Amino acid sequence: MKKIPLPSLLGLTVTATFFAVALLAPVIAPYGVSEVVGDVWEPASASYWLGTDNIGRDLLSRLIYGGRTTIFVALVATMLAFAVGTALGLLAAVVGGWVDHLLSRLVDLMMSIPSLIFALVVLSVMPVTMPVLIVVIGLLESTRMYRLSRAVAVDLAVMDFVEAAKLRGEGLRWVIFREILPNALSPLIAEMGMRFIFVVLFISTLSFLGLGIQPPAADWGGIVKENKDGIVYGIPAALLPAVAIAALAISVNLVADWILERTTSLKGGRNG
Repeated sequence: MKKIPLPSLLGLTVTATFFAVALLAPVIAPYGVSEVVGDVWEPASASYWLGTDNIGRDLLSRLIYGGRTTIFVALVATMLAFAVGTALGLLAAVVGGWVDHLLSRLVDLMMSIPSLIFALVVLSVMPVTMPVLIVVIGLLESTRMYRLSRAVAVDLAVMDFVEAAKLRGEGLRWVIFREILPNALSPLIAEMGMRFIFVVLFISTLSFLGLGIQPPAADWGGIVKENKDGIVYGIPAALLPAVAIAALAISVNLVADWILERTTSLKGGRNG
């Protein structure tokens, strides 16, 4: 077995740490997510390792719970985008004809509108809850997964092992999920990692604009918004969530690149 390159190992370690901290947030956070424990913007100390926020809540606890919320919403939205986009992309490539044209034009229409503007318009007229956020962001990001999965599947659909499956009388579901999908997973999984990071940034942006995760729940974008005024006074509370987002983005990118490198070659269809 090939050794994992050092950058990829570092990415795996950091990513796993973020997910573990998010999972164990109630256990490892020193204080409650909304618990006021000190004065406004207290400096780092033995009691508050990262200081306090704009109303005296422990910033470390807020970051831990904020990471839990951000990662959970981003992960579920990314999985939704992957499932919807990949399924429709493979269907369009295999069936072709009017199905392909209809789905592709619909995706082109959605992608012609900037995602942030689209989300702001939708969320301004709908209740801003976690399920609504997940569905809106997942559907918007599914357009990118659709384009990639369709492009990959179009090339695979004309290969010999797919033609052989059709000649054997295999149905559409078999061809899509047993012949094409396993051979398309490499770029799709790498793209899924990229989508996850874009969704994290998307959620943080919406929260900063007031249409993302709503208080008193914490997320990284909301923490930046709450503490942005402190930057004028040299208080770094708003910068810490940005550092967390950057660290997560870099680590996930390293993992996605490693996965793509490991699985880059196509494996010729299912035999038998």
